Amino acid sequence: MNATLVLGVIVLYFMMVFGVSWWTTRRRDRDTETFYRGDRKSPWWVVAIAMIGTSISGVTYVSVPGMVEAKQMSYIQMVIGFVCGYFAVAYILLPLYYRLGLSSIYVYLEQRYGRFAHKTGASFFLLSKYLGCAVRMYLTAVVLQLVLFDQLGVPFGLSVACIMLIVWIYSFRGGVKTLVWTDLLQTLCLLAAMIGFVICISLAMGLDFTGLCTTIADSPMSRVWFFDDANDTRFFWKQFLGGMFTTIAMTGLDQDMMQKNLSCKSLKEAQKNMVSYGFGFLPVNIIFLSLGILLYMYAREMGVDKSGDELFPYLATGINPTTGQPFLPLIVSVLFVLGLVAAAFSSAGSAVTALTTAIMVDFLRKKPSEEEEKGSRSLKSLRGLKSFKDSRCLRGSIEGQRFWVHIINSIMMGFMIYLFHLLASGSVINAVYVVASYTYGPLIGLFFFGMFTKCKVKDGWWIPIICIASPLLCFFLDQHSETWFNGYKIGYEMLLINGALTAFGLFIASNIFREDN
Repeated sequence: MNATLVLGVIVLYFMMVFGVSWWTTRRRDRDTETFYRGDRKSPWWVVAIAMIGTSISGVTYVSVPGMVEAKQMSYIQMVIGFVCGYFAVAYILLPLYYRLGLSSIYVYLEQRYGRFAHKTGASFFLLSKYLGCAVRMYLTAVVLQLVLFDQLGVPFGLSVACIMLIVWIYSFRGGVKTLVWTDLLQTLCLLAAMIGFVICISLAMGLDFTGLCTTIADSPMSRVWFFDDANDTRFFWKQFLGGMFTTIAMTGLDQDMMQKNLSCKSLKEAQKNMVSYGFGFLPVNIIFLSLGILLYMYAREMGVDKSGDELFPYLATGINPTTGQPFLPLIVSVLFVLGLVAAAFSSAGSAVTALTTAIMVDFLRKKPSEEEEKGSRSLKSLRGLKSFKDSRCLRGSIEGQRFWVHIINSIMMGFMIYLFHLLASGSVINAVYVVASYTYGPLIGLFFFGMFTKCKVKDGWWIPIICIASPLLCFFLDQHSETWFNGYKIGYEMLLINGALTAFGLFIASNIFREDN
């Protein structure tokens, strides 16, 4: 694919994104309340669409179509679990967050347990988000390196730096207020690209709509349900329960995803957003999996021996060595780059903003409600301050800290992407869920033990020890499960096991280290 064309598509796309970013922060109200919670004025339907783009990321875009050869369409079982998980988030977790008026959801842990639990939960979120987003952005960076930066002679490390610089530029000004609108744009571009890609490859294969549906349905890769072998990682209940608790953890206990929900005008609107988003996630993933079947069938027609994460990028941007012509029309390459960039940057911008919020609120203790209250008192009475300029300095010092935290998070994310580039192998979509199983499990244990039991746990060093020990036990269990349990291989249900171990550890601690001791 021509590097000039790729660069032109990316430049035009980001001109639109920067335009939306400027429009949403054009007024002089870019304070901490705007950055953290978007002044709680975000329309629920905008947040719902924006969250689709944040969830999909470059991993789903490239890796889900590539996984159908190995796992067929069993991923739909997990997606159905996702939908059930979104209902749990909407009607169990969101009421709690809105009732407490949280900017960072991990403040709940301090109210329930104490300072050690608060810092432990926030730390696991930071670890989860750094690793998870690095995995997602790694795949995007590799593809952009292939279709653009290699042709320009730019090394991988420098290309990652350019990517994170763009993310920082459009996300640092308005925070979540900007992101809900830029992510709306990016989600619409992503979905348009995917639908366009399905249409183009169907035409290349000579299929009308009826032929398209028949071809997908008749493929051996279209099998969805797996009830026959409990040892199989595709077994329905493994996928369904794994999907449900993955959603609860990676959406309901994730500051990144919840930050957008907390920007809605009310709890009722946030719940409408969550339920709509959950149902919308199912057809989107069906499109991705259907595209994967078409890609494999077209690849076999063209004599292409590619699979997994390599398949989609190769067909979309590659040259047929036999004819010397692109495998697919030029418009397909343009749509691929557009969709990839939209998916990747929606996820990365949201992650960096959430990391900044977590560090400012959970570690530096810069709560927007306190800041804005001070600022409003200063503006009304000016008592204790010499002038309006002094009140702006008070706010400016806080925004200055946030500015540098945002920069450091962008740099850290770039470093993690490069590190994963040195270590990565296998399917990236699988790596995302494996990472989540280990890092989000303690968060599930902390939140659910706190919400559904009345046990009192005295705050102390044993809480982080329990949360660290649980993933280590899960790793040990995963290594020996087939030997100990007659061939049973643990899959995505590892997240549930991890959370249960954490909750059990807290129960033991509640009897040994009582709050009243």
